[in-house]
Amino acid sequence: MLTFTQRQPPNDDTIVTFTLSLTAEERTRSRHKFTLANGKEVFLRLARGTVLNDGDILINENESMNMRIIAKPEPVLTALAEIPLLLRAAYHLGNRHVSVEITPTYLRLSPDTVLAAMLTQLGLEIKEEVVPFQPELGAYGNHSHT
Repeated sequence: MLTFTQRQPPNDDTIVTFTLSLTAEERTRSRHKFTLANGKEVFLRLARGTVLNDGDILINENESMNMRIIAKPEPVLTALAEIPLLLRAAYHLGNRHVSVEITPTYLRLSPDTVLAAMLTQLGLEIKEEVVPFQPELGAYGNHSHT
């Protein structure tokens, strides 16, 4: 089994041997065994607390292979509104410690009927989608990422 121990930032010029598609929750696992699309098993042994992002490059322990991390499409709720309403919704979601992807045009979160109802009541448009999910790390998140 291949063991990957180092993370590098995204670099389109890096030659990769494998790609590994992971959900947002799976990208928070710094020590875990995963199965690639071809059936090969790989083990991640990264620094504790490492959170992987779309495009990150992992290097195996003898530095002979590179693997690119891909943000796997997953079910999400996308909340759309103008900025003042998005800010209000982000405040309420933050009070509930919900993992949220924040952009100037939408908020994205994992499916939850109670939160969807709250956001609708606040006046946001809610769309169910299956797309890559990149939630914010938070104020005390992974400081080693550039």
